[in-house]
Amino acid sequence: MRLSSKRASDTREVADAAAPNRRAALLLLLLAGVGLFITALDAYVVVTLLPAMIADIGLTIDRFEQATPIVTGFLGGYVVAMPLLGAYSDVRGRAPVYAACMFVFAVGSAVTATAGLWSFAGLPWLVAGRFLQGLGGGGLVPLSLALAADLYRNQHRMLALGSVAAMQEAGSVFGPLYGATLAAAATTLGGWRFVFWLNLPLAALCAAALLFARRRQSRLDAAAATSLDWAGAGLLGGGLGLMVLALYPDDPTARATSGLLIPVGALSIAVLGLYAWRQARRLEPLIPRRLLNSRAFIGATAANLLIGVALMVALVDVPLLGRLVFKLDQLGSGLLLSHFLIGVPAGAVAGALLATRIGGRTTAVAGMVLAAAAFTQMAGWQSSELGSRLGPLPVADVALTACGLGFGAVIAPLAATVLELTRAEHHGLASSLVVLSRTMGMLIGLAVLTAYGLYRFHQILGTPQLNDPDVRARVDHLERLVAAAFLQEYREIFAVAAALCLLAALVAGLTIQRRVATAIK
Repeated sequence: MRLSSKRASDTREVADAAAPNRRAALLLLLLAGVGLFITALDAYVVVTLLPAMIADIGLTIDRFEQATPIVTGFLGGYVVAMPLLGAYSDVRGRAPVYAACMFVFAVGSAVTATAGLWSFAGLPWLVAGRFLQGLGGGGLVPLSLALAADLYRNQHRMLALGSVAAMQEAGSVFGPLYGATLAAAATTLGGWRFVFWLNLPLAALCAAALLFARRRQSRLDAAAATSLDWAGAGLLGGGLGLMVLALYPDDPTARATSGLLIPVGALSIAVLGLYAWRQARRLEPLIPRRLLNSRAFIGATAANLLIGVALMVALVDVPLLGRLVFKLDQLGSGLLLSHFLIGVPAGAVAGALLATRIGGRTTAVAGMVLAAAAFTQMAGWQSSELGSRLGPLPVADVALTACGLGFGAVIAPLAATVLELTRAEHHGLASSLVVLSRTMGMLIGLAVLTAYGLYRFHQILGTPQLNDPDVRARVDHLERLVAAAFLQEYREIFAVAAALCLLAALVAGLTIQRRVATAIK
C-alpha cells in the first residue's frame, strides 16, 4: 500500500514538473511564431506599398520594371540566409540566432524606411534594405520550424509544425492589407515609411521576450552540433541567391527572366558546383550523406519542389485572371486570391491534426489530390465563372479555398518527415532544406510561368483580323479576343498545375513512410 502511494506521489511530482515545461515550450513557440508572422507580413507588404515607395526614390510608373530589384533583393536575402543561419543555430542555439535575425531584420527595416530621404539613398539603398530584411526574415523560417522540432516529439511535433506554418502563411494573407491600412492611417507619420519604422520596436520586443523565455526552457540548447561547415553553407546560400537573381523576371512583359540570366546563371552553377565538390570531399559535410541517401528525404524534397511550382500558379495567375478576364479592379483581384490565401494557414493546422491520426504520408497525398482537383475545376473556368454558384457559395471561391486547404495540409507532414530523419543537432539545417526546396520551386515556377505565358498568349492571339465598321467596335472586339486568349492561357496553366500536384502526391506516396521514422545518425 505504501509502495502504491509512493508511486502515485512520484507520478504527481513528474506531472507537476512537466506542466511548467509544457507552458514554457508553448510560450517559446508562440513568441517564435509572432516574430515569424511579423517578418512574413513584410514579405508581402510591398504588394500595396510599392507604387509609393518607387515614387519616393525617383522612379516613374512607366519604368516600373526598374523596381524589380526591390523584390529580388528580399528574395535573395531570404534564400541566402536559410542554409547559413539554420545550420548556425544548430551550433550556437536557436534563441541567440533568432535574436540576431530579428536585429538584422530591424536594421533592414530602418534602411528601407530611410530610402529616398537623401540624394544617395536611392534604389540601391532601398534594395539593400530589403535584402537585409530578407536575410533576417529568411533565417526565422527554419529557426521556428527547428524550434518546434526541438520542443515537441511525436504527434505533438506535427501540430507544432503546422501551427508555425500557419503563422507564416497568415502573414502572407494579411501583409498587403496590413501595409495599405497602416500606411493610410499614418500619413502624418511618414505613410509607407511608418510601416517599416514600426518593425523596430516589434522586432526588439520579440527578440527580448524569446531570450527571456529561453532561460526557463533548457531543452532549447540541448544536443548542439559541434561544428559548422561555414564555407559549404556560404557556397550553398550564395549559389541559390545568384539563381534567384538569374531567374527572377526583371521585365515580365518582354522576357521571362532577368537580362542577366546567362552570366549570373553560369556563376550560380559554378558556385553550386563548388558546393557539390566540397560536399563530396568533406568527411563531415554540411548535409549528412545518409540524409541525402534517404528515400524519404529525397521524396519530401522533390514533392516540396513540385508544390512550390504549383503554388506559384495560384499566387500569380489568380489575381491576373481576375483583372484581365473577370475585369476586377486591384482590390477585387486581391479579394479573389484571399480565398486561396486564407485556405493555406487553415489547411496547415488541419493537416497537422489529420496527420496525427492517419499519418503524414496519407495526409500529404490527400492534400495534393485536393489541390489537384481544385486546379482541375479551375481549368474549366469560363469568363462568367464568378456568377456560378454552388448553393449559396460562389464556385470560384469554393475551388480557391479548397486549393489553399490542399497546399496547407502538406506543409507539416513534409517538414516532419525531414525533421524525423535528422538528429536534434541538425534540426536547423533540415528545416532550411525543407523551406528552400519549396522556395526554389516557387522561383522556378515564376520563371517558367512567365515564359510560357508570354509564348502561349501570343500564339493563341495570333494576328487579330478586325473588320468592324468603326474604331470603337474594333477596340471592343480586340478586348474580347485578348480576354479570350488570356482565359485559354490560364486554363492550360491550371491544368499543368493539377498535373504537378498529382505528381507530388505520387512522389510523396511512394517515398514517405506512413508513420514517423527514426533519426539518421
